[in-house]
Amino acid sequence: MGVIPYKITTADKERFDQDGYWISPKLLDDQTIERLRGAHERIWKSDYDGTGMPLNGFKLSGDSFALRKFDNGWWINDEVRSVVTDPNLGEMASNLLNEDEIRLWHDQVIYKPGTSGQETRAGNVGWHQDYAYWRASSTTNMVTVWIALQDTDLNNGGMMTILGSHKWGTIEGSDAFFEQDMMKLKQRFATRDWVEEPCILKAGQASFHHSLTFHGSATNFTDQPRLSVVAHLMPGDTYYKEGRARHDNVRLLGPRPEFGQKFDNEFFPLLYSK
Repeated sequence: MGVIPYKITTADKERFDQDGYWISPKLLDDQTIERLRGAHERIWKSDYDGTGMPLNGFKLSGDSFALRKFDNGWWINDEVRSVVTDPNLGEMASNLLNEDEIRLWHDQVIYKPGTSGQETRAGNVGWHQDYAYWRASSTTNMVTVWIALQDTDLNNGGMMTILGSHKWGTIEGSDAFFEQDMMKLKQRFATRDWVEEPCILKAGQASFHHSLTFHGSATNFTDQPRLSVVAHLMPGDTYYKEGRARHDNVRLLGPRPEFGQKFDNEFFPLLYSK
């Protein structure tokens, strides 16, 4: 089980640099996909591997259409751990970001319920930039690897990106993941060329998007949940930067983190080093 090796090409890198995201070929075999789908079932039942505890407690929402999101699933699930810490992911991120080392910032296990055709905003992910939540890290040169565990398109709530938006810098108020009115957010952020492109993925493919790339997702109209595992990756020398939006990961540096302290302990495993 793990990630199928793939060498980033010049064309891949050009696409990532121009558009702010790149879609990989299939990186997971069918057996790995099924094991990760099983990992979802166990995580939502609080059936954890080992004797550790999750970073954040999780309780199912009373709204059956609400999005489920679990951070640092690699702590408590072996299948998730084997994928999000895989050196092949690290090597791909290293080449896309032009960095010598890559560490795991954190992961996410995300479940978007199917609505069987009902129109609801409950499972929406608002237009946002990932770095808006990561300002405690010293660099914006980070990447999110969103791995589909089934064929994914707009019908089942697939992700959409805004082409080239990673070149806009950090936008105030872009920490809008949980805001579900997509049109309202578009009116707020579409002050430049706003070109939406759907991330259409086959099961086992991944979208690599830059931490400043605006993205979001709407309703899953099917009768099946949309499942994904996500790895957020950073350069190996990323350090703590004091300021706004202190991320939960900061506490993993110890009780009194210091400006300039690197995120390089056991909570931020090294995936790849040239």
